Amino acid sequence: MNVPSLSTLAAETTALQAELTARWHEESVPAAPDASDLLQLVRENHRRNFDLWHCEDEARRDDLGPEHVCRMKRAIDKSNQERNDCIQRLDEWLVLHLAPRDDGAPLNSETPGMMIDRLSILALKIYHMEIEAHRADAAAEHREKARGKIAVLARQRDDLQGCLQQLIDDVAARRRTFRVYFQFKMYNDRALNPALYRQKGPAQ
Repeated sequence: MNVPSLSTLAAETTALQAELTARWHEESVPAAPDASDLLQLVRENHRRNFDLWHCEDEARRDDLGPEHVCRMKRAIDKSNQERNDCIQRLDEWLVLHLAPRDDGAPLNSETPGMMIDRLSILALKIYHMEIEAHRADAAAEHREKARGKIAVLARQRDDLQGCLQQLIDDVAARRRTFRVYFQFKMYNDRALNPALYRQKGPAQ
């Protein structure tokens, strides 16, 4: 198994997310199969966010009728469930390799997987804001505002990258910990979503 250096994980993550965002906009790349390698899991999570971003854009179109919106909503639900599954697999990998303390050490409110997921979304925001900053058909004021937003997004990404690396370093040094609750999405579960289980009528 290819185990990346945890001391550079945050920087490797943001670099990979930026590279994949640019590549996937230029060519159609299917999601890779599941793997235990951490950076492969980063890739899988980012692919789900990439697909979600574009499905949500399509769902906002009002020129293709309600059936199109319905299809996009189904695709969004599917990708969002897979995205959450990817976050959980990221955290499972990190729990295995970091063995976070569970004995009263200061507890981080977010898991590393959640932070990696947020970095993924920031990579997409930066890429798409760069497009707006260079749109030839947009007004100069629009492009200028986009450039200002890119600066804020880049700072947010850099700050979050630093926070992620600090958390990993602290957990490895036994100074801080995180806890994984293995959460679930209720809306896709027919046993938990009332709108779905009521379709089946009274329980037998």
